[in-house]
Amino acid sequence: MTRIDKSFSAVSNRMSDLAAPGRAAGSRESIASLLDKVNAAKLRYQTGAR
Repeated sequence: MTRIDKSFSAVSNRMSDLAAPGRAAGSRESIASLLDKVNAAKLRYQTGAR
């Protein structure tokens, strides 16, 4: 095993030992609601839609 292999292995082991960050607890919106927001944003940014 080369020095680089050993270093890579050590870093990989440290990364696998880290806890994965938890997901932020927020309100769950429906897909339809999110799509409506995206569509509204698109309309606001279209050329000449001011």
